[in-house]
Amino acid sequence: MNKKRHLKILPQLHRAIHQLGLFIAAPEGIDVTQAEAIILAFLSDHQRATMSELHRAFGHKRSTLTSVVDRLAARGLVNRKVSSGDRRSFVVSLSRKGSAVARRLHRRLAGLEAAALKGVSDRDLAKFLELLARLGTGKPHA
Repeated sequence: MNKKRHLKILPQLHRAIHQLGLFIAAPEGIDVTQAEAIILAFLSDHQRATMSELHRAFGHKRSTLTSVVDRLAARGLVNRKVSSGDRRSFVVSLSRKGSAVARRLHRRLAGLEAAALKGVSDRDLAKFLELLARLGTGKPHA
């Protein structure tokens, strides 16, 4: 008999991602999409990144990532320049205006994350991150 397997984590993961989008869009004077917010927060931590590094970090389709970065650049939040080390590659960095927005977003997201992780052990966090990594590859281990 073929027993139907019920989804256990994906509905909750989807709900969490949806709630994150609503949290980012909350009236805070920051008018960015969820994808834009995460890239800005990432750049707040890393200062600059190549398009390839952003792709590895977030897994967006390259065309989607280019569109997100184009929108951020058009609004003056990021600068995109040809890499001096590889002229086929672009480096994305925060503009002065983008730095201010990114710091606000980063503080907001860091506060949300800290609240969510309150009372979570390092071991449980490591297991959760391992699970997310498995889901992120699209090829979960057996």
